[in-house]
Amino acid sequence: MPVSLTAAATLSYLDRNGPERLSVLASRQSVTQPSMTQLVRRLEREGLVHRAADDHDGRAVRVAVTDAGRALLAERRRLRRERLTELLGTLSPGELRDLTRIAGEFLPLLRRLLQSEAGE
Repeated sequence: MPVSLTAAATLSYLDRNGPERLSVLASRQSVTQPSMTQLVRRLEREGLVHRAADDHDGRAVRVAVTDAGRALLAERRRLRRERLTELLGTLSPGELRDLTRIAGEFLPLLRRLLQSEAGE
């Protein structure tokens, strides 16, 4: 079942961080709350998330990923790994060495940038 990038990112966020309020999900995905509400309704109809009352605030709703949502994420990851393996298989040994070296320099910088963004 194909899902949008925003839907996949939302499912992935919920999988990593646990149940969350709609307002937080909207903020994390840089969409309006009505847009996130609509997305969550669709994901709920598809059985990928479920909603429950917030334990701390009965007026609020928290969204959680379901086992079906986790299975969808796992399948997307598997397909992405397969495709990446195919693409890497087209590179020469020298190109793979260059890519490994560049990734070794680039990934620590990217992690640092993402960690600083998460701390904002």
